[in-house]
Amino acid sequence: MIVLRYLNLALLVAFPVAWFAPLLRAGIALPLFGLKDISVISGLQALWETDVLLALLVTFFAIFAPLLKTLGLALIQFGLMRRKVLPVLNGLGKLAMADVFLIALYIVVVKGVGLAKVETAWGLYLFSTCILTSIAISHLTSKGSRAARNF
Repeated sequence: MIVLRYLNLALLVAFPVAWFAPLLRAGIALPLFGLKDISVISGLQALWETDVLLALLVTFFAIFAPLLKTLGLALIQFGLMRRKVLPVLNGLGKLAMADVFLIALYIVVVKGVGLAKVETAWGLYLFSTCILTSIAISHLTSKGSRAARNF
């Protein structure tokens, strides 16, 4: 259980790194033009200029949902919040995973059009790993709470 606590706290550092890390590289499909790195933060900045409603939605999925889940899980693990909140936190983790799905869908659509070049970058894998680790930690925390009740 102590390892889960520290792993969860490590996510408080890993998530912000993942938000600024390049998720993908995109550009015009011509050899003379370079590819531009796109991160969660740079993508949100562009969205705020064009579509505020979508920017709010993506901000919630990519930033607030994982952060709230990680903080809530830490509060539960340190005995500062009731375990009854765990199903809500699990739902937040699934919402955050929806953001990764949307990024993957955009990559597939853009590659299918053929007018632009898109490459996945290391930040997409880091962000996905953070989300999946968070889901695993909450699952193992809920299993641990059930095992503790059986004693």
